[in-house]
Amino acid sequence: MKSTPRHLPTRYLTLPTLRVAYYEAGSGTNLILLHGNSENKAIFKRYQVEYFTDYHTYALDSRGHGQSRSVDRAYSIAQYCQDVIDFCQARGIHKTHLVGYSDGGNIALLLAKNAPQLFERIVSISPNYLASGSEERFLQAITRRYERMKRWHRWGWPNRKKIMRYELMLNDIGISSEELKGIHTGMKILYAEREMIKEAHILEIAALIPHSELQKIKGCHHLNILEQPETVAAIRAYLETAG
Repeated sequence: MKSTPRHLPTRYLTLPTLRVAYYEAGSGTNLILLHGNSENKAIFKRYQVEYFTDYHTYALDSRGHGQSRSVDRAYSIAQYCQDVIDFCQARGIHKTHLVGYSDGGNIALLLAKNAPQLFERIVSISPNYLASGSEERFLQAITRRYERMKRWHRWGWPNRKKIMRYELMLNDIGISSEELKGIHTGMKILYAEREMIKEAHILEIAALIPHSELQKIKGCHHLNILEQPETVAAIRAYLETAG
């Protein structure tokens, strides 16, 4: 098996409306990794150099994040979904697993609907398909920061990208409950014991998606769920039972 270097060079792929930055590592079955809002591909580095070296991993910087470059008037989960599809087509990836965290988990839900032929198994971590699925205190805090950033922007502060990223958290992702019922791609949903997403909302998503699996990761919160050994073990166990 090809060894994976500890240092991962950033690679770039030019798509029609996006120059996407990504890390590529390992060998074996394809596995795409999607980060959350206002984060970047580096959150999955240990997954690529330590935990999943027996997979051919691709950790992408979403549009408006990290080192990816694009010109946009707004961001949407639908656009992010299409970016992943375009990336796969450009790289000749015809079948892959997918792990998405937070907004990446939301992208994963939409990908399961829009491109089921691409994905063998999907792990969606801490997703919400409705903005109202977020905990009220979190939603209120995000709304206050969003309004403050808009005021700063009117005063000339160059923070338009950050405003657009916050808008992703304040809008529904663009999939209905009926469309969730129509997903037939293998899906496992993980969530933290202390979440920013209402537990009832996550349970609803799992109940709507036929044959999905659900697991609560104990002793952690939304922001550190990826680091938990139980999370890594749950992902590995689910992917290894594919086929």
